[in-house]
Amino acid sequence: MKLLLVTSTGGHLLEMVNLRPAWEKHQRVWVTFPLEDAKTLLQDEEVVWAYHPTNRSLKNLVRNLFLAWRVLRRERPDVVISTGAGVAVPFLWIGRLLGMKTVYLECITRIHSVSMAGKMILPVVDKFFGQWEEIAALHPKIDYEGRNV
Repeated sequence: MKLLLVTSTGGHLLEMVNLRPAWEKHQRVWVTFPLEDAKTLLQDEEVVWAYHPTNRSLKNLVRNLFLAWRVLRRERPDVVISTGAGVAVPFLWIGRLLGMKTVYLECITRIHSVSMAGKMILPVVDKFFGQWEEIAALHPKIDYEGRNV
């Protein structure tokens, strides 16, 4: 199976790295920002660098939308998986539009509310996982399977 792992840097990247048992045996390409933590953690991985910052940047949202279109059409992953945040939105929307399976894992710090990225992704994602029972109770589409870390 081929995976596209999409994540912002920092805690979102660390959450995806902690999911290693779920993705390490599969062919994969990463999408994240060209910051030091990503360059270090992903030095032996295939990485596509996304545009940042994504918070409140319409310009980078549009740039990442076009990047998502190019990368998804070129790589043709079976599943697009994201731990957030803003960079996830264009990749999961375009992935779904192209008929790919999409999975989103809400950040572990989200207990009582869904993140902005999560709200934007919820209508289209195939699977949406929360890491707390409380967040899963907020919407019927949010599944709780425990915490990944």
